[in-house]
Amino acid sequence: MHPTISAVTARIIERSKATRAQYLKDMQAAHEDGVTRQSLHCGNLAHAFAACGPTDKAALSENYKPNLGIITAYNDMLSAHKPFENYPTELRAYAQKHEAVAQVAGAVPAMCDGVTQGQPGMELSLFSRDVVAMATAVGLSHNMFDAILCLGICDKIVPGLLMGSLRFGHLPAVFVPGGPMTSGISNDEKAKIRQDYAEGKIGREELLKGESDSYHSPGTCTFYGTANSNQMLMEMMGLQLPGSSFVNPGTQLRTLLNEEAVKTARHNTTLGLERSLSKIISEESIVNGIIGLLATGGSTNHTIHLIAIAKAAGIIINWEDMSDLSDVIPLLTRMYPNGAADVNHFHASGGMGFVIHTLLDNGLLHNDVSTILGKGMDQYTQEPKIENNQLVWCSGAKESLNTSIIRPVSEPFSKDGGIKILRGNLGRSVIKTAAVAEDDYIIEAEAVVFNEQADLISAFKSGALDKDLIAVLPFQGPKQNGMPELHQLTPTLSILQKRGFKVALVTDGRMSGASGKVPAAIHLTPEAKDGGLIAKIRTGDRIRLDARTGALDCLDFETVNQRNASTKDASSTQGFGRELFRNFRKIVSSSEEGASCIL
Repeated sequence: MHPTISAVTARIIERSKATRAQYLKDMQAAHEDGVTRQSLHCGNLAHAFAACGPTDKAALSENYKPNLGIITAYNDMLSAHKPFENYPTELRAYAQKHEAVAQVAGAVPAMCDGVTQGQPGMELSLFSRDVVAMATAVGLSHNMFDAILCLGICDKIVPGLLMGSLRFGHLPAVFVPGGPMTSGISNDEKAKIRQDYAEGKIGREELLKGESDSYHSPGTCTFYGTANSNQMLMEMMGLQLPGSSFVNPGTQLRTLLNEEAVKTARHNTTLGLERSLSKIISEESIVNGIIGLLATGGSTNHTIHLIAIAKAAGIIINWEDMSDLSDVIPLLTRMYPNGAADVNHFHASGGMGFVIHTLLDNGLLHNDVSTILGKGMDQYTQEPKIENNQLVWCSGAKESLNTSIIRPVSEPFSKDGGIKILRGNLGRSVIKTAAVAEDDYIIEAEAVVFNEQADLISAFKSGALDKDLIAVLPFQGPKQNGMPELHQLTPTLSILQKRGFKVALVTDGRMSGASGKVPAAIHLTPEAKDGGLIAKIRTGDRIRLDARTGALDCLDFETVNQRNASTKDASSTQGFGRELFRNFRKIVSSSEEGASCIL
């Protein structure tokens, strides 16, 4: 094991001693109490199985078969979640086949960030993660279940499902993915269409056609954003079957994997705490998740989500841990927005099995961890195949099948991870460098301050931004407006960069890692609403962003610090249900603490 990984893991264990011990004590107590199905009053139990068929009623009333509780995030607006529509029926049939019962314990909300980008609804996006966690707990609170099957894929949904399930960590849990849609037009072509629209070269009709050709069928969007980073994490942390993340929906292999997931959950109910969620999510598995994020250049949203997930299991991690690991974890993949390939190309080139193999082979991943299959991440170097209409497990790729997409540790795209931490008199922030050219690692320029994304786009269209600049968007943090993603900035800033200008972004909001080639200091803390220096920055102040040394500073600090901070009208958070989340905004923790209202 690489000494830095050992050292980071050891300090996480030491830092988390008290909280982790309390969590495990709580899970031990819950395990000893057991599922109370057998001791429910008759009226309670009758309500619980009233809708079941005679076979399942008998099994539940006499308590001789385990009951698998399904938490589903199905809706048919999200392409990624459309495949889940018929999963409950299928999973119930598989449960019966393998001597178990399955019931939908509850449903959780599942909003699509792609639909809400640049819209008021995006201000509910991050908070929806905690709502999902609470809704998961509500579903499982009936205490009828011996294991959990989680159906979710997209941005805030998988972290929320895991956070909620961890409060029932005495039970086994298996995540059941739906898989990505097949590839549409190339990512390079999609990016060009967006830039042509931003420059006024094409109209809305051509833009909509391009977007529709990209996002065209049921399944996860194929670029490597938060949704697909979620799937990577579930494999890296041993909560999903090996090689199952990026198998397309509607295929025979997808169907066989769904049955295997049920079979695995049912088997794990016989093993007590040994295969429980509380044992699988450990300090080592959280470190493995961070390593996977860095090695694949995954979504920066997980610099927030992983902190909240870990906290739900009594484990305390921070950006320093991620930064130190980033120094020694090489970048092994190139997927859009970090490259031209999509997740289908990645999967075909060796996928998760090869990434895990090369990390293990070079001492860059904890192998001695618990997973839904038992001990050892080496099982996750396998890949599923079909022989005689049966699921079999084969040895996965030991060499990359396309080194423009995925590489071994010995030949990485970059010697360090795709995510870094920036520190300085402006505060602390995250930057994704996976796609940033080294010539753009250092940007020193005057700030141009904007209140909203639309203001920047208007300034661009007027020609006012044809210069070197650092765009500053304050008042986009969790306490101000729920920390929306600012994807609308990407095409505009990319055009300025292509015109030869040195440009960057500084904000207390989010970009999800979709900033691509433009250096973006995001998740800045303290945020403007919390008294951060970003609230005092004015157009013309000079800022230096240095991704090499990890520095983010206002060069006019002495002058700027003496100013009164700007404020933003609270009325901007009215409408579209935002007023219902007023108390969330009051109690939410900082981005570096997981931006959570419940932990």
